[in-house]
Amino acid sequence: MIRGGGRPRWLMEAIAVWGYVQRNYFLTKRYFMWEVVWLVYITANALAITYIGAGASEFGSGIDTARLMTFLLVGALVWSYLSVLFDVLSETVSWERWEGTIEYTFMSPASRVTHLLGMGLYAVIYGVLQISVMLGAVSLFFELDLSRANYAGALLVLGVASVSLVGFGIMAAVLPLLSPEKGQQVSYIVSSLLLLVSGVYYDVGVLPGWMQFIARFSPVTYALEGIRAALLDGAGLAELRGSVGVLLAMGALFVPLGLLVFHLGERYAKRTGKLKRSG
Repeated sequence: MIRGGGRPRWLMEAIAVWGYVQRNYFLTKRYFMWEVVWLVYITANALAITYIGAGASEFGSGIDTARLMTFLLVGALVWSYLSVLFDVLSETVSWERWEGTIEYTFMSPASRVTHLLGMGLYAVIYGVLQISVMLGAVSLFFELDLSRANYAGALLVLGVASVSLVGFGIMAAVLPLLSPEKGQQVSYIVSSLLLLVSGVYYDVGVLPGWMQFIARFSPVTYALEGIRAALLDGAGLAELRGSVGVLLAMGALFVPLGLLVFHLGERYAKRTGKLKRSG
């Protein structure tokens, strides 16, 4: 199908995706000092968590301090990256309202899939840059033993997990559409529950049984399991097959489900006049 002065439709949609990425870049640039504040905060938090592992030797000589430190650091870094994906997408509607552009965006000729794909792509780029800065800062403080690490396997798991988190975040983004007053707050509650049940700073096995059951539905759980296995134990593709398979299935389910839920939420917001309302 051709439109836009003879350009193929797929090219027009790709240009629109990049346009959303650029728009978010300029928003980040506008609030750059706030981005610096949050980057310093989460980096300091990662360092503090890792120092907990460093200080564990004070409580006994049988603790593998180096492994514990790496376990905690991987959890902090991976959670920082994945939470960025979730937060950027879940705040999509709220940012549109704050900027006063929600009606223009939702009435633009670009499809909603293009809009959300652009937001997801920006989140991935931003998350990769953020985790790179954090990793560089942490390397100045700690010398971790990653001699057995399978970096390719860890990146594979992280890439597959990114897809499932994009779908999860799209579903959370519908909450501010359904409730302008309380929706964004609920999405933060969802994020905190993911942090609690997914084993970011501890093994999921220490949780009560009912919380372990909830953890099975969190893509963060399988992302952390796979990445830790690859970095700490050098797990190969055969050992990572379980985590990757579950994350692929979650991505195949969550992305189309998230787009469907968002579409229904958008129709509801337009029909009930909640699209522009902020209170």
